[in-house]
Amino acid sequence: MDKINYNRIKAVLAEKDVTSKALAKHLDKTEQTVSRWCTNDVQPSVENLYQIAKFLDVDIRELLVSTKS
Repeated sequence: MDKINYNRIKAVLAEKDVTSKALAKHLDKTEQTVSRWCTNDVQPSVENLYQIAKFLDVDIRELLVSTKS
């Protein structure tokens, strides 16, 4: 079964030229945790998504994969 990508954190980090290490430091999370979010192995909580969006200065919806075709 193919892994489903639920979030776009990795893509938005690249678009904003921000490292996952910088995000981890800002959120006081381990780099491993952020890496697992970026690879869609696990999903961040809504609270963490909110903090990520604020840090990256994007609408929280930009961090999620669209459900519309």
